[in-house]
Amino acid sequence: MIFNKKILTACFTFAEVAHAFTGDATYYYTGLGNCGAYSKDTDFIVALSTAEYNGGAHCYQHIKVSYQGKTIDATVVDSCPGCSQYSIDLSPSAFEALAPLDAGRIQVDWHYV
Repeated sequence: MIFNKKILTACFTFAEVAHAFTGDATYYYTGLGNCGAYSKDTDFIVALSTAEYNGGAHCYQHIKVSYQGKTIDATVVDSCPGCSQYSIDLSPSAFEALAPLDAGRIQVDWHYV
């Protein structure tokens, strides 16, 4: 039984790493998102690239975003037509939890939760 638990743990760890993405993160001022809800700049929200947004398939799903040892949880509420496939657009508060706003663009790792 212990052997099976170790294999299962390794599989879950591999699955999480296998679905991690790297891309640029920028920030935008929020409002009505493509998922149909209003957000505030103080909410930890994210807009995915049009490809990842996939017509709303990930609306209200959470992602973990990491940058230089800091990690946040953000909720998908919008699409980002100007973002490349694995790049994301964060609310000002979410971005600022990772780096100062004047950084403007940072390279992050992120994955769906």
